[in-house]
Amino acid sequence: MSAPTMRAFVLDAPGRCSVQEVPAPVAVPGEVVVDVERVGVCGTDVEFFTGEMAYLVEGDSTYPIRLGHEWAGTVAAVGDGVDRSWLGRRVMGDTMLGDRTCRRCRRGHQHVCAHRQEVGVRGRRHGALAEQVAVPAWSLHALPDAVDAVLGALVEPGGNALRAARATGAGPGDRALVLGPGTIGLLVAMFLRAAGAEVHLMGRTPESLAFARGLGFPHVWTEAGLPDLPFDAVVDASTAEHLPALALDLVEPAGRVVYIGLAGRPSTVDTRTLVLKDVTAVGVLSASPGLADTIAAYAGGAVDPRPLVAATVGLDEVGSVLAGRPPAGAGPGPKVLVDPHLR
Repeated sequence: MSAPTMRAFVLDAPGRCSVQEVPAPVAVPGEVVVDVERVGVCGTDVEFFTGEMAYLVEGDSTYPIRLGHEWAGTVAAVGDGVDRSWLGRRVMGDTMLGDRTCRRCRRGHQHVCAHRQEVGVRGRRHGALAEQVAVPAWSLHALPDAVDAVLGALVEPGGNALRAARATGAGPGDRALVLGPGTIGLLVAMFLRAAGAEVHLMGRTPESLAFARGLGFPHVWTEAGLPDLPFDAVVDASTAEHLPALALDLVEPAGRVVYIGLAGRPSTVDTRTLVLKDVTAVGVLSASPGLADTIAAYAGGAVDPRPLVAATVGLDEVGSVLAGRPPAGAGPGPKVLVDPHLR
C-alpha cells in the first residue's frame, strides 16, 4: 500500500515553481497535522520567488522550498504526547518556532531564537501552501467561532501590525503616520485607529491611496503632498530604502519611529538625528507576541481586515500571483488568499 500524498506548491528556484504530489505529513510526537483552509500570499513569498530573500544569501533557507506561513485550518491528526482535544479544532499557528531551550526562548523571545525554524520560510520547515501542514502543537492558537478561515489566515500579518501599532504608543490625541499602504501598513493603520489615534497614510499609487480612503482613512497623501504636520509617531511599513530616514525626519522630537518594512537593499539613518530629537526607534520582526490579542481584536470586531482580501485562488494560480499577475476578477485589496483545495 502506497503512502498517502497531497498537493503542494513547490518553489524549485527563482521563478520556477509547480504544484506537485508530495508525501502527506505525519503527526510525529509533539506535533499535529492541520487540514489547511486558507493561506495568505506574503511579500516574503514574493522575495523567495524572485530570489531576493536575505535568508537565501545567509544560508538559512534553500531551494526547493514549500512556502506559506499565514494560514488557518482544522486539526486532522495529533502525534504522541499531544492533547487529543486539539482534534477537530479550528486553529492558526505561530510562524516562528524557537528551540525552546536557549536563553532567548527561556526569556520569552522564541521568535528571535538563533536556531529557530520558520514555517514555510526557514530551517526546512514546510509551509502551508499545501492541502496539509505539520506544526508543533505548542505553536497553535485556537480560533473562536467569530474568526473564520479568512480572518484566521490574516492573524499572522495582523499580529505584526498590532505589535507595530502598539510600539508607537499612539492613542487619543496623538497623530500617527504610516508609510506604505500595503497589507501590513493598512493593518497598522486599522489598529492605530482602534486605539484612538489620528491616522495618516503615505503611499505612491492613486489606486492604493483611493483604496485607503475607501477604508475610511481620509488623511492619505503622496510623499510630495505630505502636509507639514507634527507626527507623534511614524511607522515605516514600506520597502523603499529611503523611507527609514524620512520616517526619522518626519517624527516629532521625543516621538517614536517603528520599522517593520524591509527594503531590498540596506537603508541608512543618521543616528545624530535620532539622538538630537530624542526619538525612540523600534524594530518589529514577528507576530508571535501579538497573535492572541489579534485574534481577540478580530473576534470582537475592533479591527476587520476582510476588505484587504482581493481574491481567493487555488494552488495552481500561486505562481502567477507571485509573479505579480493579479487573478481574474480580483478586487482592489492588497492581499490574495489561497484555498489549497480549490481546483
